[in-house]
Amino acid sequence: MAWALKLPLTDEVIESGLVQDFDASLSGIGQELGAGAYSMSDVLALPIFKQEESNLPPDSDNKILPFQYVLCAPTSPAVKLHDETLTYLNQGQSYEIRMLDNRKIGELPEITGKMVKSIIRVVFHDRRLQYTEHQQLEGWRWNRPGDRILDLDIPMSVGIIDPRANPTQLNTVEFLWDPSKRTSVFIQVHCISTEFTMRKHGGEKGVPFRIQIDTFKENENEEYTEHLHSASCQVKVFKPKGADRKQKTDREKMEKRAPQEKEKYQPSYETTILTECSPWPEVTYVNNSPSPGFNSTHNSFPVAEGNGSPNHQPEPVVQVADVSSFLVCGFIWIYFINLLPTATPQDAQQWLHRNRFSPFCRLFTNFSGADLLKLTREDVIQICGPADGIRLFNALKGRVVRPRLTIYVCQESQQAREQHPKHENGDAAASTFFVYHAIYLEELTVTELTEKIAHLFSISPRQINQIFKQGPTGIHVLVSDEMIQNFQDEVCFVLDTMKDDTSDGYHIILK
Repeated sequence: MAWALKLPLTDEVIESGLVQDFDASLSGIGQELGAGAYSMSDVLALPIFKQEESNLPPDSDNKILPFQYVLCAPTSPAVKLHDETLTYLNQGQSYEIRMLDNRKIGELPEITGKMVKSIIRVVFHDRRLQYTEHQQLEGWRWNRPGDRILDLDIPMSVGIIDPRANPTQLNTVEFLWDPSKRTSVFIQVHCISTEFTMRKHGGEKGVPFRIQIDTFKENENEEYTEHLHSASCQVKVFKPKGADRKQKTDREKMEKRAPQEKEKYQPSYETTILTECSPWPEVTYVNNSPSPGFNSTHNSFPVAEGNGSPNHQPEPVVQVADVSSFLVCGFIWIYFINLLPTATPQDAQQWLHRNRFSPFCRLFTNFSGADLLKLTREDVIQICGPADGIRLFNALKGRVVRPRLTIYVCQESQQAREQHPKHENGDAAASTFFVYHAIYLEELTVTELTEKIAHLFSISPRQINQIFKQGPTGIHVLVSDEMIQNFQDEVCFVLDTMKDDTSDGYHIILK
């Protein structure tokens, strides 16, 4: 065997050889795996990368979170990592929510020294209960007459101004506050989680709620409609002292677990920090500013031309759906009812989202308004299931609940009053043409009737002192809640006005 003596190689030769060998070892990798065989997204989906990803800062460091809300109640220790925190509350107990100003220096200078408005709501966490929220709350109202789901403990609260609780919205409270001052609001939740569950074989499991806070600033018209921040947390409500027992039970269960199992659960924190979420509600509202009142003792109300009903808007707000509205405590709440056939697939997606059909948006990605409207009841039920399918079908067909009472009112002109005497039932001579306006009543109260008449004729409800009904021999009978409840459906009235001698208001006479 012959041995060849190799001379020492220079550094340049060695380096060039290594580079060639390395390049050769990399060649062919793409052909072996294929273009779609390897994806970094598969690797990043592993749990170890998910855990690291959750600790990373948000994509945009410039995102402004102007406020932070802290619920002074401990979180449950029996919540797994990466799951949303869960907090137990006692029914009727006052819990503090600290309203903290989280702005950096120079951020949102337009609210410096000004008030902001916050609305607190107790809503359902479960998606299926959200679909039937109105029916669930109405059922709770009937079972607990006179009670509220959410209340403010005003004596214990600090820094809140003009607190309000709408009598028609049992789960909502609102107030004004100054971010530059210490503010703490105390809330009480009066419904328990098991009131909305079905009893199954003697055992019950309460449904979770969400406590959500939405904060708004003033716009140019001094209305608090510009959204600033929203945050929420998940809670369960128990009977008095039940939350303390549940917290203790969860803690004892966690103590019995092995150390490896404990690492899969979150620690219990003394307070609950509300996390940022989408704003509520999914409907928009606009303030209703009343116009000037009456001009003389017997004068007509200023009625907008073409506005034939209190539920009709002169111009539609959107192009993709018909719009209806109703008056609640000075606000006109607008919600979308009918999807139009001319709606594009993008418009249809927006309509589905606004009407709480977001889980089905992917199924109907390429459906236009006409495509959705052509679906039969059986088609929708087969796609979405029985409960959601029936709800979607009714929404597509624009089916609304009939009001409890409908009355028709008009106000004849001064000329018609002088030329044509009226009959006892309020009708004038057959040759006179009158335009009536429909008023839809749900609560059947004098307050509701006053607000609807004021809204119909664009005046302030404060300008209407009392409402009378003309009785036998021309007497004036004071209208009460009981009288309205005994009104015949679709009864017609001619409205007349009479100046109140003791104030600047007016009396309404139904003839």
